Amino acid sequence: MPSGLQEVPIRVLVAKPGLDGHDRGAKVIARALRDAGMEVVYTGLRQTPEQIVSAALEEDVEFIGLSILSGAHMAIVPRVLDLLEECAASDIRVILGGIIPDADVPVLRKWGVAAVFQPGASLESITEYLRKNRPERSFA
Repeated sequence: MPSGLQEVPIRVLVAKPGLDGHDRGAKVIARALRDAGMEVVYTGLRQTPEQIVSAALEEDVEFIGLSILSGAHMAIVPRVLDLLEECAASDIRVILGGIIPDADVPVLRKWGVAAVFQPGASLESITEYLRKNRPERSFA
């Protein structure tokens, strides 16, 4: 950390895109990240990619965590990434959790998803990832 500057908490937006109505896992993740000292914005259910990116910009987050159980990740994720690029906000890192088939993970990573956490990922592995991969703009 540069001298005289204080590290600010990691800011994460947790979002449930699409028609998926199951948000228990997203709420557990949001709580674990808060308990780990991060600032978390939870958007609630049934968010569009446009709403998610708008909230991420408004809240000045470093990460967007998408929780997708519906199988719509191959349609939703590219739209979120495209919108971030259009808004010159590609520095916001997108992570993904939920029911993601193994075969889709390399494609998602190629598109620009920073990390994919599948069922069974520990809360510790997620918080550790965020801490080790935060952007450099994290000092005030």
